[in-house]
Amino acid sequence: MKYSRAESLERLESTIDAGDPVIGAGAGTGISAKFAERGGVDLLIIYNSGRYRMNGRGSLAGLLPYGDANEIVVEMGHEVIPVVEDTPVLAGVNGTDPFREMEVFLEDLRRRGFSGVQNFPTVGLIDDDSTFRRNLEETNMGYDKEVEMIREASDQGMLTCPYVFTEEQAVAMTEAGADVIVSHMGLTTSGDIGAETALDLDDAAERVQAHHDAAKSVRDDVHVICHGGPIAWPDDAEYVLNETEGIVGFFGASSIERLATEEAIENQTRKFKSIEF
Repeated sequence: MKYSRAESLERLESTIDAGDPVIGAGAGTGISAKFAERGGVDLLIIYNSGRYRMNGRGSLAGLLPYGDANEIVVEMGHEVIPVVEDTPVLAGVNGTDPFREMEVFLEDLRRRGFSGVQNFPTVGLIDDDSTFRRNLEETNMGYDKEVEMIREASDQGMLTCPYVFTEEQAVAMTEAGADVIVSHMGLTTSGDIGAETALDLDDAAERVQAHHDAAKSVRDDVHVICHGGPIAWPDDAEYVLNETEGIVGFFGASSIERLATEEAIENQTRKFKSIEF
C-alpha cells in the first residue's frame, strides 16, 4: 500500500483546509491516470467500468456479466499504478462477489499498491423497489455486503470512499468507518454514451445535501463529495458545491476521462481533415 489511510487523509484534509475542492478521477487507462495526476487530481480510482467506458461502452457495462470485476481491477492495477507518481490509487471492489474471501482479497490489493477502495460495481445503482434488487438482497448479494467490505478495508487501514444512494446508506457506510462518502446521483449524462435520464441540478444538490447531513449525524469527521447524474461538467460541480453546505469536492469518471477524450479526439481529427494542400 503506497499511502496509509492516515497519509491519504492528511493529504485530503490539507486540500480542504486550503479551500480547494477534493477531486477524484476514475481512470480506465494508464494515460488517463497520468494526465489526471498532472492536472492535480487528489485521488485516482480504477474499476471495471473504466475499461468498458474507454472501450466505447456505457459505464453500466460494469454491472453486467461481461467479466470478473474484481479480477479486472487487479489487471488494471498493473497498467495504472506504475505510471502514477504521487497520488493515492483506489480499487473499485465488487463487495457482493461470492467467490472472494474479502479479507484476503483486500490484503492482496494492499500488497499490489492500492491505497484504498470504493464499492463498485454496486447494487446501489439498481432501483430499490425492483424485483431484481429485492431478490439480490434476499439472496445475500445486497448492499449490506458492500458495507461489510468497506468495514473490512477500514479495519485494514485503507482509505474508504464508498458510493451511497440514500440517506440510510450514508449512515450505514459512515458507521462502517467510511472516510469519504461519495454521493452518487446516477449514471453521468452528456457525451456519446452518457445517460439521458437524470435529476436536474437543483434536485441533485438537495439529494447530495441530504446524504451529507445523514453521514455527519454519525461522525463529524467524515467528508462528503458528489458524483454523477447531471453533475457532468466543471460548471455543474461548481453549481452543486455552491448550492450545498459542507460538500468538499467531486468525483468524476466519465466527466474527466470520457467526455474530455470524446471532444479532444473528434476535434483533433477534424483539424487534420481540414488541412489544405
